[in-house]
Amino acid sequence: MSRRTVLTVGASGVFGLLVAGCGSSGANPSTSGAGGDFDFTAATPAAQLIPAEDRQGAPEFGGELLDGTTFESSSLAGDIVVINFWGSWCAPCRVESPEFQTVSTDVADAGVAFLGVAVRDQRQLAQAFTTDFGITYPSLFDPSGEVALAFNGFPANVVPTTILLDRDNRVAAVYVSAVAEDDLRTSLQTLLAEDLTPPPTTSPSTGAPGE
Repeated sequence: MSRRTVLTVGASGVFGLLVAGCGSSGANPSTSGAGGDFDFTAATPAAQLIPAEDRQGAPEFGGELLDGTTFESSSLAGDIVVINFWGSWCAPCRVESPEFQTVSTDVADAGVAFLGVAVRDQRQLAQAFTTDFGITYPSLFDPSGEVALAFNGFPANVVPTTILLDRDNRVAAVYVSAVAEDDLRTSLQTLLAEDLTPPPTTSPSTGAPGE
């Protein structure tokens, strides 16, 4: 495992294409990322997944949740994970986020974890968004977009965007647009079925002939 390093890339440069009117909270969270071999090359088509043999490991990351508590991605080990990048200023997020909440409730007992990442936002506005839309799964507060930068080559200036991780912490999909509820359900059902497939078994030894 690579040594964890604190990301120091600021909001300038990568985030030059800011959405007009989006706010900044001031101090950045202590979001960090390291490890993994993921390198973004192309968006995943809706309701599809990256073939298992082509998946790459996700980086470790962490930071501060909207409620002020500390989060580390290692706490989700073994789960299928839905990472949704959103902002209170993002119009499509107002449609997508409540649908994600519905799905998260439906699959909570199946080993699927949801994590929001509030980007280029103000804490109070992001908190109000989650309250207004009834979002109960946790969201990282990430005003500078450092979590996105942990995923090499990820299109950090696009919101909403969603990353799916399989149970082996590999990137199974990157959806660079709003995700329809039915498409999300289809992708998760495919991942869940994948994980339920039993490993190949070997026949017990029968001993030497004549025994």
